[in-house]
Amino acid sequence: MEDINDYIQSGILELYVYGALTETESAEVAAKLREYPTVEEEVAAIEHSLMQLSSAAAPYNPEQLIASIKTKLGSSEKVIPITRKKSSLVPYLGWAASLLFLIGLFVLFNRNNELQNSVQALQVEKAQMESQIAEARNNTEKSQQLLAVLRDKNIIRVSLKGQQVAPDAYAFAYYNEENNKTYIDAKDLPNPPRGMVYQVWSLKMQPLTPVSIGLLDKFEDDDNKIFELTNENLSEGFGITLEPAGGSKTPTMEQLYTLGTVSST
Repeated sequence: MEDINDYIQSGILELYVYGALTETESAEVAAKLREYPTVEEEVAAIEHSLMQLSSAAAPYNPEQLIASIKTKLGSSEKVIPITRKKSSLVPYLGWAASLLFLIGLFVLFNRNNELQNSVQALQVEKAQMESQIAEARNNTEKSQQLLAVLRDKNIIRVSLKGQQVAPDAYAFAYYNEENNKTYIDAKDLPNPPRGMVYQVWSLKMQPLTPVSIGLLDKFEDDDNKIFELTNENLSEGFGITLEPAGGSKTPTMEQLYTLGTVSST
């Protein structure tokens, strides 16, 4: 039995389990396993330790293993000469499984981000569509209201013809004496230069007295070019001049774009 203990302590069983023996040496160990239960138990213990190491994903280091075996043997002369061959790949399976798991997490994370981005894009698109629908509905309601105003039997339609500074300019004033409102249809007026604004004047003819009733603000942004202005005057005519931004106290006659009188309609 003393010889078997020396055989176990020699380190050959560890080399057998790790696949580091030649075929001849492995056959010798296999024979010992069949002959001695103690040897079989030692091999089982070594295999169990190996499984614990691989399950913890600890990379196998053959150099460290050989060094530990040499330490175990000490200076003994009973070390069996061996020819090293490639070690088993089993200890690296833990690392491979961990790597595949991390790759899977990375793919799922990217897909989750893509899904979230798609959801956000759909939410933005939905909000834009809802805004457009609301705007269209609002424009429809305004158009219906404006149409009702223009069809009112009390409305007076005044043509404002182009003057010397802009012969091709043209506009309409829709004047209602009862509700103190005047609507200016400025579709045929050119866009005002930067820093300038159109100003509308209510005119009394005798003597000629102009009173400002408002500015055609945000002219370029208004697609319909129809502006509602408060007019509490008894108007006999209307004029539109081009003024500096903010308007003027009196009309700049050199910039009179359109002019028309109530009696001329």
